[in-house]
Amino acid sequence: MPAPLTLEGFRADLAEYLYQRPDEVDLDDNPLHAGLDSLRITTLLERWRATGVDITFVELAECTSFAQWWRLLSTRLEQER
Repeated sequence: MPAPLTLEGFRADLAEYLYQRPDEVDLDDNPLHAGLDSLRITTLLERWRATGVDITFVELAECTSFAQWWRLLSTRLEQER
């Protein structure tokens, strides 16, 4: 199983699909406006599930910023410990 998801890892994952450096990722950005499409979101979702986070596409789709994604993911991480 991959290492547990951290904020730094989350930013690095987003940066990979946004063609940015992790420190350039603005967590206030809307995922769709930032350039992520459903295929990229699904790929990220599968990556995060592999770290043990139980999350669905619909839950991510209901969020309007990367910060909301992180809050959802980190809450799930805490619940699963």
